Amino acid sequence: MSAAVSQARPAGSAMHRAVHLLYSVLVIALQPVLRWKLRRRARLEPAYAQHVEQRFGYYDASVPVQGPLLWVHSVSLGETRAIGALISQLRAQWPGVRLLLTHGTATGREAGTELLQAGDVQVWQPWDTPGATRRFLRHFKPRLGLLVDTEIWPNLVRACQEGAVPLCLVNARLSAPSLQRAQRLRWLAEPAYQSLTGVWPQDEDQANRFRVLGVKPHAPTGNIKFDMEPDQVLLSQGQAARQAMLRPVLMLAVSREGEEQMWLDAMRMVESTWAGESGVQWLIVPRHPQRFDAVAALLQAAGLTVARRSLDGAHFSNADVWLGDTLGEMAFYYGLADVALLGGSFAPLGGQNLIEAAACRCPVVMGPHTFNFAQAAQMAQAVGAALERPDMAAAIQTALQWINDPEMLEAASSAAWAFAQTHRGAALRLARALDSLWQRGASA
Repeated sequence: MSAAVSQARPAGSAMHRAVHLLYSVLVIALQPVLRWKLRRRARLEPAYAQHVEQRFGYYDASVPVQGPLLWVHSVSLGETRAIGALISQLRAQWPGVRLLLTHGTATGREAGTELLQAGDVQVWQPWDTPGATRRFLRHFKPRLGLLVDTEIWPNLVRACQEGAVPLCLVNARLSAPSLQRAQRLRWLAEPAYQSLTGVWPQDEDQANRFRVLGVKPHAPTGNIKFDMEPDQVLLSQGQAARQAMLRPVLMLAVSREGEEQMWLDAMRMVESTWAGESGVQWLIVPRHPQRFDAVAALLQAAGLTVARRSLDGAHFSNADVWLGDTLGEMAFYYGLADVALLGGSFAPLGGQNLIEAAACRCPVVMGPHTFNFAQAAQMAQAVGAALERPDMAAAIQTALQWINDPEMLEAASSAAWAFAQTHRGAALRLARALDSLWQRGASA
């Protein structure tokens, strides 16, 4: 039995039980709010209106159950794309395994379809009520459950414990702000973390944070995002488009709400960088598809001409700013860009994944908020693949310095690629670490 299981406290203290009961009452009461939010999201992303009852643990005959099922939960797009290499390793290691894939977002679900094979199942993550989680487990009866990165849901963990379903947190990370929140909610969070069958952190810093919550994690396995392979067709298309251009391309990559306005404000402070052949071409790729139209409107209201990938295809028309408003094409955008400003790091949101940019040979300039990828950000800076700056204006100035020094830019691009290649192998290490749990389920 793993250390995490041996220290689990199914009964818990009176305070634990009271807090968990209060939490359960709250999430049950919020079900109408969830339905309302789904209807609202569906106006922009119709997928949120599909299979809604799955979120409450109800499945019709169109959802087959063929075992043995490996359940993998990846909430959103980034986690879903990252687990591809791990799933490939597990399929090779466990011939005949069937995949049960769950998500919380429409972008994650769409990306997950590419991972499915005959006999696999894909459904929405059940809302974290006692009833929905128990119905989910009774219907699918997974042999092993894997939560990716940060996803912990108290009732889901408890239902797995009661149903004897091994549940693990893999590629686990716990940022400093997340740890602080967990400590504030320790009566709810600590029993959930401690009831996991196993925790495999990305690195030792993450492992130490889990230890603060009373968890004894396994040895770090690295970050499976390093095992992601960029789409070579898209990457080549982006690189070819870049070669045909006269001006260098600077990209604000996977930007979050508020960061496009930061960019506009910073550009007013920086000497114009898009006028004439001596300037650069700006490309902005927002993180969330529901914001594409709003970002286009924001840029146009600022007096800029905007060309959109969804309308202009591979050859953007002449415009002040290009808008990358398509999903699943980051390899194209990184191939097109000379340097990327990392979204999510200028607003206090923790930063987006810089590893994908590095794998495409695109160096990165980051803002000060990189707590979601702290170690990767530090390692990238140490080898010259990335630089951190205090604000958007300083980041733009640094990116322009790289652009105007070909030798410096080539060195940063080479460092980015070497950085991405050096840290591969986490998926294989994780697959081997999980083998005993799968085999134990087979003999049960």
